[in-house]
Amino acid sequence: MQIVPKIKPDQGTITFFLASGPNRQMCRLATTFNTQKQAFSYLQKHRTEFERMARARLASGELEDGIVVLSML
Repeated sequence: MQIVPKIKPDQGTITFFLASGPNRQMCRLATTFNTQKQAFSYLQKHRTEFERMARARLASGELEDGIVVLSML
């Protein structure tokens, strides 16, 4: 799996895609950080855990408007 981050306009919110082969699933991580740089650093630091959580939520169908929504650990 690969995370391809995209920064959203909201402060501290990062949108990324969980990739598995040709399939991509949009995921959104909401944080309490003031800047997107801090949020992205946090995402990278905990990448493995967020990938695991996103895969689990995707498998169980826990989507909000087709997006896997995650929050801080």
